[in-house]
Amino acid sequence: MPIIKSAKKKVRKDKKRTASNLSYVKTYRDTLKKIKKGGKDAKTLIKKYYSQIDKAVKKKVIHKNKGNRLKSAVRKFEVVK
Repeated sequence: MPIIKSAKKKVRKDKKRTASNLSYVKTYRDTLKKIKKGGKDAKTLIKKYYSQIDKAVKKKVIHKNKGNRLKSAVRKFEVVK
């Protein structure tokens, strides 16, 4: 447990930021699961997935190269189906 006042504040801020960051990750992972299930609206889901990945990259939740890698993997997944 932190003792210094600023360290206590940092712990509180980190909890909030972690929750916010996890929400970005959760949204694109849920969309990926829907895409993998398949269906008629796969193209719209992929478009939505790209948008969610770009938002996560913009907020620096994930690295730019990881975002590109995830988008590339989905594109290849779409081509195979």
